[in-house]
Amino acid sequence: MYFKNLKLQDFRNYDQEKVEFHPKVNIITGNNAQGKTNILEALYMMSLSKSFRTNKDSEMIGFGKNLARIKSSSFKDDRQIDIEIILEEGQKTIKIDGLKANKISEILENVYIVIFSPEDIGIIKGEPEKRRKFINRELCQLKPVYYSNLGRYKKIVQQRNHLLKQDNINPDVLSVWNQEFADMGARIIREREIFIKKLDKISREIHKKITDGKENLTIIYDSDVTCKESLRDQIEEFQRKLQKNAQNDLFRKTSTVGPHKDDLKIMIDEMDIRNFGSQGQQRTAALSLKLAEIEIIREETGEIPILLLDDVLSELDFSRQKFLISSLREAQLFITTTEISDYVRDTLTDNFIFTVQGGKIRREQTF
Repeated sequence: MYFKNLKLQDFRNYDQEKVEFHPKVNIITGNNAQGKTNILEALYMMSLSKSFRTNKDSEMIGFGKNLARIKSSSFKDDRQIDIEIILEEGQKTIKIDGLKANKISEILENVYIVIFSPEDIGIIKGEPEKRRKFINRELCQLKPVYYSNLGRYKKIVQQRNHLLKQDNINPDVLSVWNQEFADMGARIIREREIFIKKLDKISREIHKKITDGKENLTIIYDSDVTCKESLRDQIEEFQRKLQKNAQNDLFRKTSTVGPHKDDLKIMIDEMDIRNFGSQGQQRTAALSLKLAEIEIIREETGEIPILLLDDVLSELDFSRQKFLISSLREAQLFITTTEISDYVRDTLTDNFIFTVQGGKIRREQTF
């Protein structure tokens, strides 16, 4: 799986640009604030139709412009896939091989992408929302039904919370919302538990390699609804939890339990590294999680995802840089950096090198 090219029109600081990529390594260099990360953002859009930087599509439309257009050609199983995304104020249009998608979820499973960025440390030390976002991004790529269920669940939470804020609540109406809430919430919990068990197993092995067996990493699903083996039992458990917390929900006028409250416990040798780990331990754990993400996609789909490294090498010491690069040799890489290190230049020789300046992309000549 790899990107062949990318076309940008009025996207961020790009007016009209087209770039052809190397199937293995693409190094994008330039000073800060020139548009390097914008290229990775556009590529990431081809996977989930969402940015990894903002929740507002309008922010990606060039200043003073009415719409932005992103188009890519990629190859999967020797088949070319053309994806086009048009962003307008309050509207997003997706075309796959020239045909308009009826649902956003149709873009899923065409391109698998994993992004590494300095913000990944937030998965470890940030608020629970960052860890839920990490889980959701992965599961949405792998399972379009999860994407649909998650969207439905968020709407149910909004509607239920709106009802809970009313002065006179109709118990029959609340009962209907509770049934949908438990059903959809249980489906999300089941998928998350399965995913996190895989994440725990794979990231533990990766972490041992990085630390030469000196540390044991453990990832634990922290849900306030006990996980059950079957969907039916999970729905019943969710319903029991709702009944137990009914008065608390009414008092607080919000939904106090459910997947929107989930978290991960990330432990090294039974120590919670969010609060007690060193910065080095936190960075290593974040690296282990991201590398595990790649392996899970490979196991689930048989595809090696495309990897975006957004100025992440400068955040790692040499040993971790070396481990990361050696782990990524099979995938197409996109690396943004202000300066190419000798190690990267000497190791990743099968490459194209691009310079970005003021929203213009120029490929360096190689001899």
